Amino acid sequence: MRHTLSHAGRHLLDRRAFLQWGGTGLSGIALSALLHEQKLLASEPPIRPIIDPAQPYAPRQPHFAPRAKNVLMIFCSGAISHVDTFDYKPELIRLHDSPMPTPSGEKLITFQGEQGNLVKPLWDFKPRGESGTMTSDLLPHLGEMADEMCFIHSMTAKSNTHGPAENQMSTGFTLDGFPSIGAWTTYALGSECRDLPAFVAIPDPRGAPQIGPRQWQSAFLPAVFQGTPFNADRPIPNLARPAAISADADRATRDFLALLNDDHLARHPGDTDLAARISAYELAAKMQLSAARVADLSDESAETLALYGADDVKNSLKARFARNCILARRLVEKGVRFVQLFNGAYAMGEGVGNWDGHKKIVDQYAVHGPILDQPVAGLLRDLKNRGLLADTLVAFVTEFGRMPTFQKGANGRDHNPSGFTVWLAGAGVKRAYHHGATDEFGYKAVENVATIYDLHATILHLLGLDHTRLSFYNNGIERRLTDVHGHVIEPILA
Repeated sequence: MRHTLSHAGRHLLDRRAFLQWGGTGLSGIALSALLHEQKLLASEPPIRPIIDPAQPYAPRQPHFAPRAKNVLMIFCSGAISHVDTFDYKPELIRLHDSPMPTPSGEKLITFQGEQGNLVKPLWDFKPRGESGTMTSDLLPHLGEMADEMCFIHSMTAKSNTHGPAENQMSTGFTLDGFPSIGAWTTYALGSECRDLPAFVAIPDPRGAPQIGPRQWQSAFLPAVFQGTPFNADRPIPNLARPAAISADADRATRDFLALLNDDHLARHPGDTDLAARISAYELAAKMQLSAARVADLSDESAETLALYGADDVKNSLKARFARNCILARRLVEKGVRFVQLFNGAYAMGEGVGNWDGHKKIVDQYAVHGPILDQPVAGLLRDLKNRGLLADTLVAFVTEFGRMPTFQKGANGRDHNPSGFTVWLAGAGVKRAYHHGATDEFGYKAVENVATIYDLHATILHLLGLDHTRLSFYNNGIERRLTDVHGHVIEPILA
C-alpha cells in the first residue's frame, strides 16, 4: 500500500530537519506553558455560578459585598435627545442657526445625510433642586428629582443604527445572539423572590422596542434566565384557572402531580432536565396567584395614582405608562432581581410612538415628554419614599443621542452615538453628580469618555459582580457581558 506523506512529514525524514522541528516544537510547548502560567498570575479564573436545575432562581452569593440588590432599567426607545433634556450647552444657544465648526469646513454627514445649522435646545433649561442642575422644561417633573440623579454626560455607542445600538445597550454587543444584561444578572445571582420571575420586561403600552424580545433574551445562557414580558395592560396570559375546574380540584390535581414528580425524580436523581421542568411548572403554579396579584393595581391609593399620573383622564397613554411604572415599583418591592421598563415603541413608525425625532421633533416630543415625565418622576419619588432606593439601582438609558444640528431640509435631529447622557440613581451611586462631558455643542464626548461596556461593568459591580470574571463557556469561548472591554466608572460610586 502506498502512503502519502504530508509536506511536514517529508521534512521529518531528514535528520537535521527533524532536530530543528523537534527543537522548535518543544520550545513552543515550553512557551505556551510559561504564557499560561503568566496569564493565571495576571488574572483570576472565570466564575461560572453553580446552578441547581431544580432551583435555577435560588439566590446565589455575589463575588463581593454588593451595594444594590436589584436593578430597574428604564429604556427610552428611539434615542431621546440629550441636548433637549439633560445636557445643557450655553454655546449651542449662543451660536443658534449657524454652521457647526468642522475641520477644514467639511460638510457634516451623519446617519440620514447632510446636516444643517446648529439648533438651540427646543425647550428652555432651568436650574433644578438644591444642586441647581440644569434640565429642560420638556421634563419638568424629572427635573425636580435631579438631586437624586448621577449623570454620565460622556456616554458613547458603537452604532448609529437603532437595532444594533439597542442590542449593545441591552446585551453589550451590536450583533444579535447575545444575552441581555438582565439575563446575565439573574444567571449570576438568582432571585430573592420565589413566586415571580427573576427578570421581568415591561413593554410600553404602544408596543415593543425595535429589536423586540431580543432586548430581554437569554441567548446561549440557559433559557430559564430570559425575561418574562408583561405589563399593566396585558398581564401574563393563561394564568387564570378555567371556570369549569373548581379551586379544590385544581389544588388536589397539583398536589397529586407534585407527588408523581417527586417519586419520578427520586428514581432518576441525575435527570437535570426533568428537575428543571418540574421547577418551571411549580413556578408557573405559584405565578397563577402571585403574578395576578402584583399586576392588580386596585389596592393602590388615590394619592399614589395621582403621584404617577395614572389618574390622568385626558392623556390615556400617559396614564397607561404610569400604570406600568407602578407595576415596576411593585415588582421591585417583591424582590424581582431585574426589571426592564420600556418607554416608546416602533410599531407606529419613525418618531410617532418613540423618541426618533428626525423630521418633526418639536411636535413629536411635545407628545412623548408628558408620557415619560410625571410617571418616571413619580416612580423615582415613590421608590425613595418607600426606602427602596437604598437597595435598588435605577438606570435611565437609550440607544444613543441626537445631533446638536437639524438635518438639512428637516425639523429634527439625526442620530448621534458620539456623545449622549444616561443617568443612574439609588443604591451605590452619588447624588446630584455629573460625570464626563460632551463638547460645547453636545456633539462628541470629550471628558472622561465612557462606553456602554463601562456602564455594564459598573452596574454589575454595584450588584457585587466582577464583570471580568462572570462568564459562560459557549462555543469554545469564555463569554462575558462586557466581552474583553469595560472598566468600572469609579468616580460615580458613592
